[in-house]
Amino acid sequence: MEQFELNSSTSAWDFFVKLAFALAVSATMMGIYMLPGELIVKGYFIISSIFLVFSTITMSKTIRDKHESDRLHNKISEARTSRIIRDMDKE
Repeated sequence: MEQFELNSSTSAWDFFVKLAFALAVSATMMGIYMLPGELIVKGYFIISSIFLVFSTITMSKTIRDKHESDRLHNKISEARTSRIIRDMDKE
């Protein structure tokens, strides 16, 4: 039994995701720039926003890596189980 998996997204989806990210970051930076207040407050918001973006990227990568690792572990377990069953059928 062969299983085919398509894990790739379309180029249109990739473009949309990158565009949405760029627009979100641009809107946030523009909002901070237009914010009335002292430069120190604006700087704090910018640093906090950058930290939020990078921690979100890191968290999503970590979750994705764990998911892929679990999938690989399950495939190995299935292969071992199939081999054990095949060996038992031969006897």
